[in-house]
Amino acid sequence: MGLKNYVANLKKNFEKGAKYEKWMPVFESFETFLFVLGETAPKKGAHIRDAIDLKRTMSVVIIALLPALIFGMWNLGYQHYLAQGMSDASFWNEFNHGLWKTIPLIIVAYAAGLGTEFLFVYIKQKEIEEGFLVSGLLIPMIVPVDVPLWMVAVSSILAVVFGKEVFGGTGMNVFNPALLTRAILFFAYPTKMSGTIVWTSDFDEIMANGKLADGITGATPLGDAAAAIGNLDAYHAKWSAFDAFMGWIPGSVGETSTLMILLGAIIIIATGIGNWKIILSVFLGGAAMGLLLNTFATETNVYMTLPWWEHLVLGGFAFGAVFMATDPVTATQTEKGKWFYGFLIGFIAILVRVLNPAYPEGMMLAILLMNAFAPLIDHYIVKAHISKRLSRVKVKQA
Repeated sequence: MGLKNYVANLKKNFEKGAKYEKWMPVFESFETFLFVLGETAPKKGAHIRDAIDLKRTMSVVIIALLPALIFGMWNLGYQHYLAQGMSDASFWNEFNHGLWKTIPLIIVAYAAGLGTEFLFVYIKQKEIEEGFLVSGLLIPMIVPVDVPLWMVAVSSILAVVFGKEVFGGTGMNVFNPALLTRAILFFAYPTKMSGTIVWTSDFDEIMANGKLADGITGATPLGDAAAAIGNLDAYHAKWSAFDAFMGWIPGSVGETSTLMILLGAIIIIATGIGNWKIILSVFLGGAAMGLLLNTFATETNVYMTLPWWEHLVLGGFAFGAVFMATDPVTATQTEKGKWFYGFLIGFIAILVRVLNPAYPEGMMLAILLMNAFAPLIDHYIVKAHISKRLSRVKVKQA
């Protein structure tokens, strides 16, 4: 109660006619982070009543991200010490290394993105839109850990401005802001986002100092698979599907462990935040394309022979299926549309991954492409429903 009374006293300085009245929307944004508003719907009339608001919805997604984030921090340190041949490093040394490498990315992403959001709060004189609560955590989890912080800041700002605000803000955006940030980084600074070099912290420094351990080639599992020549025996001697599923492979912080990602999926599905149809259909689409490529594999592209189930646990496929494709704003809204939307994401992601050797990851491009087509899918689903219902209408002849 003491904190609530203190906030209530501060609020007087921001009310109409007070010294800081223009900053009232910014103050209310901070206030609603701390407390649920005491406003209730009238007892009479038809109203939707729910105990959860958008901030609490976003909080559930953040909780669902924590297993992958915490595991990714440990794995980041594990890969760092492994690259130096120090496989006997303690768990806490590995975790602390990953923690202090990841925290700056999180701080910069939130500072840049939320700073831009607060600027628009002041300009529009409306409360802050909560969408960046999740985007600010997603961004550090899907970028290379050694990406320069200024690049993260610039791309986060551009993603908020051109990915959200130009469309009208949260709920109006066509593209997922976190993926848009990664896309900006990918096209502006491709050498940092190629997906072909190992995403291990301080890797360049380790190589420069001649401390690189034997057997560390500097490639991600995706990079190794895409570059396989003749057959995949050498690849499978180094990486296994089980390693990728558990997560002790190089990669971005949040994308390595499919197991931790699936734990997050259980949370968002159980709470009704994420749609299970989209998640399942993404995996079905990826499996279908993997099987199709296995059927028509050629000697010129041995990557096509990679078993379909391995595609589902490599790179950002699982992370994208669970936390990106299910974005309720940018995904399809119709129930049948969700199946088409998810299936095409998985299908296209594996197609891009295998048939585009310059970019062995395809999940980002597949989701952004289907974000653009989501309204069209919904349009034709609704149109088909209307046509079906009209066909059942019997018109009486006069």
